[in-house]
Amino acid sequence: MFESAFCHLQWSVGLKTSCAHRRRRDFIDRKIGQPTAVGLFSSWLLTLVAVSMFFGIRWIVKRVRESRSGASTAALESDNREVANAARTVTSTINNKEDQGDNNESTIRRALVSVFHKEGIEVLAEAFIKAGTEVVSTGSTAKRLAELGVKVTEVSEVTGFPECLDGRVKTLDPHIHAGILADMTNEDHAAQLEKFGIKPFDLVVVNLYPFADTVRSGADEAATIEKIDIGGPSMVRGAAKNSATVAIITDPNDYTLVAARIENGEGFSLEERRWLAGKAFAHTAAYDATINEWTAKHWPKPLTVEQPTAEDEPEVNETKFPAAFTRTWDRAHVLRYGENPHQQAALYLDPLNQDGFAHAEQLGGKPMSYNNYVDADAAWRAVWDFAPQIAVAVVKHNNPCGLAVGATVAEAHKKAHACDPMSAYGGVIAANSKVTMEMAESVRPIFTEVIVAPDYDADALELLQTKKKNLRILKVSEPPKSKTQFRQIDGGLLVQSTDLIDAPGDDPNAWKLVSGEPADEQTVKDLVFAWRAIRCVKSNAILIAHDQATVGIGMGQVNRVDSANLSVERANTLADGANRTKGAVAASDAFFPFADGAEILINAGVKAIVQPGGSIRDEEVFEAARKAGVTMYVTGTRHFFH
Repeated sequence: MFESAFCHLQWSVGLKTSCAHRRRRDFIDRKIGQPTAVGLFSSWLLTLVAVSMFFGIRWIVKRVRESRSGASTAALESDNREVANAARTVTSTINNKEDQGDNNESTIRRALVSVFHKEGIEVLAEAFIKAGTEVVSTGSTAKRLAELGVKVTEVSEVTGFPECLDGRVKTLDPHIHAGILADMTNEDHAAQLEKFGIKPFDLVVVNLYPFADTVRSGADEAATIEKIDIGGPSMVRGAAKNSATVAIITDPNDYTLVAARIENGEGFSLEERRWLAGKAFAHTAAYDATINEWTAKHWPKPLTVEQPTAEDEPEVNETKFPAAFTRTWDRAHVLRYGENPHQQAALYLDPLNQDGFAHAEQLGGKPMSYNNYVDADAAWRAVWDFAPQIAVAVVKHNNPCGLAVGATVAEAHKKAHACDPMSAYGGVIAANSKVTMEMAESVRPIFTEVIVAPDYDADALELLQTKKKNLRILKVSEPPKSKTQFRQIDGGLLVQSTDLIDAPGDDPNAWKLVSGEPADEQTVKDLVFAWRAIRCVKSNAILIAHDQATVGIGMGQVNRVDSANLSVERANTLADGANRTKGAVAASDAFFPFADGAEILINAGVKAIVQPGGSIRDEEVFEAARKAGVTMYVTGTRHFFH
């Protein structure tokens, strides 16, 4: 140990004696772990020797300098600092060995801090000051730390090169990255740092340019590109890779923890540094995924780029289905539980979207649950299938138990509720128009979990807030915009474009009349309503409608006959025994494979049916409608909803 220290002192004052033996001993010392009694005594003795040598060399240097005529005061001070640094290096090495032990803890003596967001940095500054931590920093971060009383070394002083290219290049320099990436448990790495005169970092604190915030602000392309951070992610990834000796902090929520470890001199254990490294990699991965999401939208593959495909392969839309699908979401809330109490759940937000349903403003009621979000989202999407008409949906277990269009939002709600008052109990209500006092009055006596709308009249909101304290009241500023749907399967992900009312067969002008007389204007309106409404019903689905409102819904059955029977039963048993199928219209989300399903509706008294067609037994189905004199249209479009 004495040999090692003496060698280091020789190197520090320029005597250039070989230190290979010292490095071997240091490496062995690190591998041994906790110091023995002999080791502790040796460390104490070494410290005493080092201090004695420091003052001895300082006295010799002073005498030599005094004997030289014309020697400048600045030169004297420079040499004294050099010797002092050498002594501190020896002492630091000893202390680090004693601190690390088997837990590989490392005292934080030198830190690199470069953050865009300065919130909470005061906590770190106080700890740096108390512990005397050497701090290297950049630009505005350095300025802020200095204002807080921290003695800061600018990055340019370390690199010997100023910031350039409007700040694009600051930390991209070996003097910074070698100090970050040097694994100080590696003998060779330590030797190389000595050779190049580079000091290692124990701590790196970085947060990145706000790319997502810039996109959400509506900034132009040039401004957005400038917020693509390069140096920041490089430092984060470097420090995370070198978790063997460096602690990386990207989360301001960890500042208090870091400050405590700086002040008490403990630093972080290897296990803790690896946990922090994992957080850092997740941070940069999400950051890059967000950039990729933006570039995929704004920089699609140009037509000038031709890529050969196999004859049996369909042409791929790279914008919608890239070779590697990268997206990221940020956790917003941890929910009480998932679909069932034994399941865990959380809500995540798209960082580039700030006005979707997931960003709903809650104006009253209890916190949202997993099921609340699922049902309310389904209801919210359903009502916008009818825009610009005023529509209201009542949803239960991700299925509509009532849908209606009305002249007013209150009328639409009353009609939707009347479809299935029993199922509406404990359901979710969505409206695509401002909720009025009249609608609020009709909602008041009904036990409802969630209501969601683009806005509320002031008196309506007050009524709902005061009279229904548990009602979750959501305000969503924009209609649904999602054009892509995801479904996770074991080991993979299914991706598809969203099923919207935008297929050629969704236009009634494209429908083909296959039975009966052409429908009159009112019947066509009801058929169009039924066809739009069937999109949001779980397949297999049969829906019966009258006067722009559902009166019977058969959903989620494994065969179309059961769905038809269920729709008729609900229509004729949930309105005090009234026959609501006679003179109504019906829609099917897919073709009738046999005539039996259509015959159930015909026998119940419906006057018109709209369905996709396409069955090998279409003629049997058409003939059954013709015999009964029922109008039937085929659309050529299917709306399965699994």
